Amino acid sequence: MEYISLPANQSALSVPVFPGPQALAVSFMSTPPTLPIDSRHVALQFARRGDLAGAQFLHDEIARRMASRLKLIRLQPELILDAGCGAGQRLNLLNERYPVARYIGQDHCGPALALARSRHRNTWRTLADRLRGAAPRVQWIGGDLATTGLPPESVDLVWSNLALHWHPKPHQVLQEWGRVLRVGGLVFFSCFGPNTLRELREALTLADLQTATPAFVDMHDFGDLLVERGFADPVMDQERITLTYESPDKLLQDVRALGGNPAMGRRAGLAARAWRERLMSALASRREPDGRIHLTLEVAYGHAWRSATLRHAPGETHVSVSAIQRKPSSRNPP
Repeated sequence: MEYISLPANQSALSVPVFPGPQALAVSFMSTPPTLPIDSRHVALQFARRGDLAGAQFLHDEIARRMASRLKLIRLQPELILDAGCGAGQRLNLLNERYPVARYIGQDHCGPALALARSRHRNTWRTLADRLRGAAPRVQWIGGDLATTGLPPESVDLVWSNLALHWHPKPHQVLQEWGRVLRVGGLVFFSCFGPNTLRELREALTLADLQTATPAFVDMHDFGDLLVERGFADPVMDQERITLTYESPDKLLQDVRALGGNPAMGRRAGLAARAWRERLMSALASRREPDGRIHLTLEVAYGHAWRSATLRHAPGETHVSVSAIQRKPSSRNPP
């Protein structure tokens, strides 16, 4: 398998759009809807995948691209929240960027968190904290992304890599991130966009197979949500990554590794052999001129600053007490 990407600065405004017959984009109006995603099934899917090794080829690459973007932002956080941390694979990367910052990894998947705790129990940082009797600089917490349980205005950087698209209420997640961020703190996330898995949806249509597939939010709507939730200076961009495969079976293996299909209304139970063979035949029939089967992943990147005011409900605005007499910030958002 190999993957090819567009330049990291390629934006949605300059990339041709290929919607596909069943492309599912979700646009938010004044009252954001609940996405047709089963949160319990998301946790179950990831619990079955252990340390998520089968998906790290993508998660690692997107994390590196996020880290590259983060170098352009002037920020020295004291506390980082890794929202959707999985088995803690991003801890070392964030430690390299911010060596003195404390870290909290949060995930809804208990088995993944257990692996994270086991993997990072005896690092030099945790051992040094124990010897000094200091509060641990690395912590792991379970729970929904929209209910962290953290104190308000306690975090300087919320980092989330390829997790937000698995939540049925991303607007509530953004609201929670705004609640826990200090004024002037940064939220920085990546997630799938609506053209992700386009070829798979088209193959389902070609084979006349009926099942729901995940709905992904357009990056422009995430930008609007950030503004509506009181964030300042939101920046959104996207790129498309094309995975190429020799066999449809390997393509389906990677789709399962990346999270499977937690959509409500999906086909119940295991697919019968005939159903699976029709899908694989439809995928194989769509080989590109290079002789390989392509699969598109649209990845959106977003960041924004926590402003002094947060909006919770229509007509309701909360002002941070800590910001009432705060001196003007010296940060320079990009």
